[in-house]
Amino acid sequence: MVFLMKFLQVVLALSILIVVHEFGHFSFAKLFRIRVEKFFLFFDAGGTFLFSTRRSKWFTRICPSALKWETEYGIGWLPLGGYCKIAGMIDESMDMEQMKREPRDWEFRSHNPWQRLLVMAGGVLYNFIFAILAFSLIMAIWGQSYIPNEGSRIYPNALAQEMGFRAGDEILSFDDYVPENFGMLQADLARRKVRQAHILRDGDTLTLYVDGAMLGEVLNSPLMFDLAIPFCIDSVAADGVNAGSGLLKGDVICAIDSQEVSFLQDGRKIFSEKPGQTVEARILRGGATLTIPLQIDSIGRIGVYMKNPQIRTQKYHGMQALSAGLKFTGSTIGGYLRDLRLLATPSSGAYKSVGSFIAIGQVFPAAWDWYQFVFLLGLFSIMLGVMNLLPIPGLDGGHIVFTLFEIVTGRKPSDRFMAAAQMVGMVLLLGLMLLAFGNDIGRLIR
Repeated sequence: MVFLMKFLQVVLALSILIVVHEFGHFSFAKLFRIRVEKFFLFFDAGGTFLFSTRRSKWFTRICPSALKWETEYGIGWLPLGGYCKIAGMIDESMDMEQMKREPRDWEFRSHNPWQRLLVMAGGVLYNFIFAILAFSLIMAIWGQSYIPNEGSRIYPNALAQEMGFRAGDEILSFDDYVPENFGMLQADLARRKVRQAHILRDGDTLTLYVDGAMLGEVLNSPLMFDLAIPFCIDSVAADGVNAGSGLLKGDVICAIDSQEVSFLQDGRKIFSEKPGQTVEARILRGGATLTIPLQIDSIGRIGVYMKNPQIRTQKYHGMQALSAGLKFTGSTIGGYLRDLRLLATPSSGAYKSVGSFIAIGQVFPAAWDWYQFVFLLGLFSIMLGVMNLLPIPGLDGGHIVFTLFEIVTGRKPSDRFMAAAQMVGMVLLLGLMLLAFGNDIGRLIR
């Protein structure tokens, strides 16, 4: 059931984003009176499709006028994207026969380079606009919530400890950058290629020098900076194993079976090793120290709740939500551009973090959540837009580069060159796709 829910969310999200992207190309082509021959969600490879306004007989019987439509709309069977086949343009269809004919007024190649540039940039533009709308909707309905970095302490994983971070450290700044969102610390460390981390440890300010060779590992190390949660009791579960233990709100657990614990994570390690057993807990209550026996259940829990971390929520109304959505979109685009810079540096190891539909599916929650779905739509819309800006033939970025070259030099690349470039681009994209699937399968095996 969980797999089905995640699968349906991935298919729905990708379908929405593909349609938005291709509609960007479609709308600008129509604006300049360029003929769009096909508009397909997913690929109809080998001429096979799930639905077509021109080739599905049941539909043409219901709507015979569809046979006269200029554009064939449909759904393919191969869910690796979608496409908008524009007349007179060399694209993934590699239809070279039309390029041998004399140019027609309604073809892509017959229009001036500025119009062609807008047609090619339309998909990316619509993806970014869609992200702004998605994040603005979130700001208007739910607001923006995050754990502030100021005053929050980290619980580092093994890699962070190897880099010199310790449990209880408060990160003050990375080089000259002062992080605001605790949840973005790991991304900030990698994206900004941090050289120095300034931290607060036991009341003293220290400087850690970050080894640049380790930044590649940062991208592939899950939960590098967990939030260090003080082992301070907020409440005891009424039906938990320690309901009658005598624990009170405000009690601080400082040792378990003589092992010192500073944070909840320290206690979890001990509890997981002693399921079903009883341990002696040293408790600080006001100025007194008590010893209380605690029962651990069969899966390593003691049935208590800790104080919630400080969460900062900003509410927005009207145009404020639109402004906040625009700002969040801009900062997210900047972050992904930094990710691409790392991806282009093989020594960083960033290529190991590239994922496919499998990785995307793991991000979606097991149950439907409107906030998560809209938020992930916004993020993936930005990712789709940024990826399409890569100057690779076959992607929008490659077409944009060739068109800009034509605008600057006044020389248009030949059809033969564009066809060869398209083939090279398709090979590169296939390689990137294989890398993504390989990474995902490797992670599943591990």
